[in-house]
Amino acid sequence: MKFEDETQNLRVRVAVIHGLVMAVLVVLGARLYFLQVVSGDYYAERAENQRIRLLRIPAPRGAIFDRHGRLLVDSRSTYNIILLREDMKGKDWNELVGPLSDGLGLEPDFLRERFETMRSQPAFEDITIKEGAQSADIAWVEARSLEFPMLSIREQPQRRYPDDGVLAHVLGYVGEISSEQLKQEKYRDFAENPYYPGAIIGQEGMERVYDRYLRGRDGYRKVEVDSRGRIQRELETVPPQPGQDIVTTIDFEMQKAAEDYLRNTPSKRGVIVSMDPNNGEILAMASYPTFDPNLFSQRISTPEGRREANALLRDPLFPLFNRAIRGRYPPGSTWKIPMAMAGLEQGAITTKNSNVACGGGITIGNKFTRCMGSHGSPDVRYAIRVSCDGYFYRLGLKMELEGIMKMVDDYDLNKKTGVDLPHELTSWTPSREFKARFTPKGGDPTWKDIDTVYASFGQVYDFVTPLAMLKTVAGIGTGGRFYTPHLLKEAKAVPAVGPFSERPQRGFDRPEPKVVPLSDEHHRLVMEGMWEVVNAGGTGGRIKLEGFDIAGKTGTAQVVSLGKDVGKNKDHAWFVSVAPAWKPQVAAIALIENVGFGGTYAAPAVRAVYDAYVAKTRPELLTTPTQGGKTTEAID
Repeated sequence: MKFEDETQNLRVRVAVIHGLVMAVLVVLGARLYFLQVVSGDYYAERAENQRIRLLRIPAPRGAIFDRHGRLLVDSRSTYNIILLREDMKGKDWNELVGPLSDGLGLEPDFLRERFETMRSQPAFEDITIKEGAQSADIAWVEARSLEFPMLSIREQPQRRYPDDGVLAHVLGYVGEISSEQLKQEKYRDFAENPYYPGAIIGQEGMERVYDRYLRGRDGYRKVEVDSRGRIQRELETVPPQPGQDIVTTIDFEMQKAAEDYLRNTPSKRGVIVSMDPNNGEILAMASYPTFDPNLFSQRISTPEGRREANALLRDPLFPLFNRAIRGRYPPGSTWKIPMAMAGLEQGAITTKNSNVACGGGITIGNKFTRCMGSHGSPDVRYAIRVSCDGYFYRLGLKMELEGIMKMVDDYDLNKKTGVDLPHELTSWTPSREFKARFTPKGGDPTWKDIDTVYASFGQVYDFVTPLAMLKTVAGIGTGGRFYTPHLLKEAKAVPAVGPFSERPQRGFDRPEPKVVPLSDEHHRLVMEGMWEVVNAGGTGGRIKLEGFDIAGKTGTAQVVSLGKDVGKNKDHAWFVSVAPAWKPQVAAIALIENVGFGGTYAAPAVRAVYDAYVAKTRPELLTTPTQGGKTTEAID
C-alpha cells in the first residue's frame, strides 16, 4: 500500500521494521531460552567434557593363595591401547580399521566387531583396542598422536596363572566382559561396583564364582585437556581400592602330586580329588588333560591366541572340561560302600548276621551275571575286602529299588555337591524314571529284578561325578557328617580407600554339614571292611602305608560289554578312601579313564596324594619303603 503522504509511508515502514525486529528478538529469545534453560545442563556437560576428562585408574584384582600362603595367581602391569570415544564424535569409525590393522597388527574383522559392539554402549566409555601392547605398538601410537589423537596408552593389571596348566580347572581365568554378559541381570545389579564395557571379570573357576570379592573398585584422575585431548593439568585423583585377596583350601604340594601322577598315566585322562572330611575343604583337585589359563588373560586378543582357543574347543580329549564335577562315570565297586552302609542301616543285613551268598554270580530269568570270584557266603567286611559282586547283587535285591533310592537320597548322591565352582552336574542314580528315560524306543521301560542287580554294583543305572562319590564316602568315614566340598578358605578384608568403604573378611558361606545318623556298630563294620581292602590282603593292598591306616575301596567300571573292553574302551579305574581309618583327617578319590583295574592304577594315584600329605604331617612314615600287602584272588 502506498500513501501520498510521505510521513504516513515512513510510519508504516518503521512499524514493519519494528515488527520484524520484535519477531527476530522473540525467535532469538526462544532459542536462548531453549539453549540455556531447557538444554542448559546438556550443553554445559558437553562443554565440560571437552575440557575435563575422567581417566579410569584400574583397580588391582585380588591375588589368590594356597592354604599355606603360597602365591598362586597375581596381576602384573601391562599396557593397553585405548580408543577415547569422546574424540570420535562426528568421525567415521570404519576409516580407522585400515590404519589400526596395519599399524598394530590387528585383524580388520576383530576391529569391526569391536566397533559395532561399542556403538550400543554409553558414549563416555572408552574402548580397549589392544591388550598387552608391546614397545613397538606404544611407539607407533605416540608417533601418530596428532594423526590419531583418540588413541591413548593405559597401564592395566594383567592376570598371571601357574605354568603347565596347574590348577587351571580350579582357578579358572579372567577375560573381558562380553556384550551379552552386560545385558544379564547379575551383571547389571552392582551399583557399588558397576560393570562396564572392557571390564575384566572372572569367566571360569574361582575367578568367576568369587569375582565380586576379587574385583577392586576403579579410581580415576580428573584432568583438564586442550582441544587435542592433551592433559594440561590434574584436578583430582581418586585412588582405586584393590580387590580382596583369596586364600584357597588347596595344598599346592598335594595338588602337584596329583597332577604329576595324572600326566603320567597310560590314558592321560582322569581325576584326583582330596579333601578334609571334617570340614569339606578341598586340598587338591586335578583334572587331566588341562589347559593354560594364561591364554585367556594374556593372548586371546591376538590371532595366534584365538587359534589356540579354537583348538582347545575342538580337542577330542576336552581339556577345558573339569572331570571332577562334570564327568559322570559308572562308579563300579566304589558304589559298594554306600550300599553296605545303607544295607545295615535299613536292616537288610545286621552286624550279627551280615553273611550273604556269593554263588559266583546270580541268575535272574535267563540272564546270568557273574562275580569275579566264588566267595562262599561272606560277611560284609570280607565282601568289601575282596569286592564280591555276588554279595552285593543279593544285598540289592534285599534292599529293593526303594531302599537303593533311599540310600541315594540320604547321602545326597542325587544332588549337586554344592562345590563353589561353576557348571557342576548332578549324578544320575537308579530310579524307574531313569530307566524309562533312557530305554531305547521299543524297549521295556518297566523296572525288573535284573535292573536292581545292575544298580547294586555301580553299573548301568549309576553315573556319578567323582566329587559326589568322594563327598559320600568321606561322610560315611566321619560317621555321618556330610560337609559341602569347597575351595574358599578366606577372602581377606580390605580397608576403606577414599570414597570406598571397607570390605570385610569373608569365609565359605555353607560351613555346616548335613548330618545322617549312623549306628556306631554299622560304621565300625564298614570301616573295617575298607581297612582290610588296603591292610589285610584286599584289592588295594599294594598302597599300604605302615603307621597311616588307609581305608578304601577299589572299583573297575565297565564302559562297554565284556569282550569289547580293550584299547580305548578299557574299564575305568577307581579308588576312594579316607585316612587314618578310625579318625579320618584326609579323604581322596582317583578316577583314571580307560586303563583297567582300580587296584592297579587308581589306588597308586591316591597313594601319591597321601604321600604328599604325610610328608608334611608325619614325614618319618616315608623313610622306609611301602609294605604292600599280599592281595587276594579278587582284582578290582
